[in-house]
Amino acid sequence: MTRNGAGPVALVGSGEYLPVMDEVDRELLDGRPPRMVQLATAAAPEGPRSLRYWHDLGAGAADRLGVEQVVLPVVDRRSADDPAIAALVEGAGLIYLSGGNPPFLAATLRDTRVWAAIEHAWRGGAALAGCSAGAMALTADAPDPRHPLREPEPGLRVIPHLRVLPHFDRFMARLPDRALRHLISAPPDVTVLGIDENTALVGGPEDWEVKGRQSVWTLRPAGRVEHPTGSHVTIIMR
Repeated sequence: MTRNGAGPVALVGSGEYLPVMDEVDRELLDGRPPRMVQLATAAAPEGPRSLRYWHDLGAGAADRLGVEQVVLPVVDRRSADDPAIAALVEGAGLIYLSGGNPPFLAATLRDTRVWAAIEHAWRGGAALAGCSAGAMALTADAPDPRHPLREPEPGLRVIPHLRVLPHFDRFMARLPDRALRHLISAPPDVTVLGIDENTALVGGPEDWEVKGRQSVWTLRPAGRVEHPTGSHVTIIMR
């Protein structure tokens, strides 16, 4: 449990709904209702086929974990403010935001009934996970990896003292120097983390553990510090 009775947060570099992350998901669900609420909202700009892909992948994960899959069909601000959709969050053991477009996800959910329901469930003890775009949106801000020099969209600020760069080992670390420097240059009260693929940072808001297959990296203009899987990481809120 995080501070004030809220559930744990998982910031995942990649691998949502795949067997490689099942162990992390089981730990998040342990002792919580067997109800996995899934939002593929970040993929909505890619169209119905992409949404169906994520819903089907999420169904497979729920089946392997032995829990109920609950899909929230949030594709825009209107659906994010639908009270009937928001009501589906009730009773969640794990709420999962999957990948796609980080700025779109943050802008779509902010100040809506669905987001209020998610935040209420999390503060009441449900686990909250975000992978790739989902992880970025849960933090201080949501940069667009497709346009790394643009100013980031404000995030949902579940974890307001972090900025996350997912898929770090695969391509974020290989961005042109100017783009990577821009992403790392966060305000002084924000710590920037690179999260490798098939890797999760679990806990919060200050005490975390690296789980999965690879590493999490603390990123600074002067260099980076590696936290391999199994590491305990403390990131103080300033």
